[in-house]
Amino acid sequence: MSILESIILAIVEGLTEFLPVSSTGHMILTEGLMGMQSSAYLSAFTVMIQFGAILSVLVIYLPRFLRFGKDQETQYYGLSGFNLYWLMFIGCIPAAVMGLMLEEYIDALLGRVEVVIAMLFLGGIVMLFMDKLLAKDKPQRVTPLKAVIIGCFQCLAMIPGVSRSMATILGGMQQGLTRQQAAEFSFFLAIPTMFGATALKAYKLHKEFGMAIFADNWQTLLVGNVVAFVVALLAIKFFIGVVTRYGFKAFGYYRIVIAIVFALMLLLGVPIELQ
Repeated sequence: MSILESIILAIVEGLTEFLPVSSTGHMILTEGLMGMQSSAYLSAFTVMIQFGAILSVLVIYLPRFLRFGKDQETQYYGLSGFNLYWLMFIGCIPAAVMGLMLEEYIDALLGRVEVVIAMLFLGGIVMLFMDKLLAKDKPQRVTPLKAVIIGCFQCLAMIPGVSRSMATILGGMQQGLTRQQAAEFSFFLAIPTMFGATALKAYKLHKEFGMAIFADNWQTLLVGNVVAFVVALLAIKFFIGVVTRYGFKAFGYYRIVIAIVFALMLLLGVPIELQ
């Protein structure tokens, strides 16, 4: 992998990880368009640069992680201090269990471009109706039960093209959270989920190839994480502003349009799959 390829993939990751448009789907399609070769390192790279995206959430919401006491928990409806850590932990359990049980099946789906396109399209239709059916104006306290249920919704994102962000935001709104609350808890839930996935990929890569593969590719990993961090910072701020004012319809239309574009490319024989 070249430095330029790592930068392009990291930009896509940073832009799409926290938006409800499927970062995995966009990464798969981008890799195919660039004609990249399928490899163990490429598969691991696309997961490990999520670490940079995770750091962007920590930086933006650092005060939430450092504010303790009942008054702070009340102010943010449970999404701060020790209570936030607890909700993040229990919220990621369903995905951790399902991920370990279905790992081979999930890896097989990652190579299916047609699955990505179909899920982008269907997810776009869902998002067009989210605001009308589920939008709430009054903030609700995020309880442990709500966190677990939202975590169950997150499991849907194991199908490439669904979007982890979309699944968790949909789960949050189904549990009565406002758009902003649902989006923020989606960000928070990404931290343990993505950190666990990154650590597991790194461990498996080391187990199979040893430290040599990291020594040979440290530049692309470093550049990828730095770029993903910076781009994700901007994407999160943009997303919260748009969602608070306009809702999710624009993202639904985007998913539908891009799914149709890639479906046409696939039918016309344009190479959008990994070699």
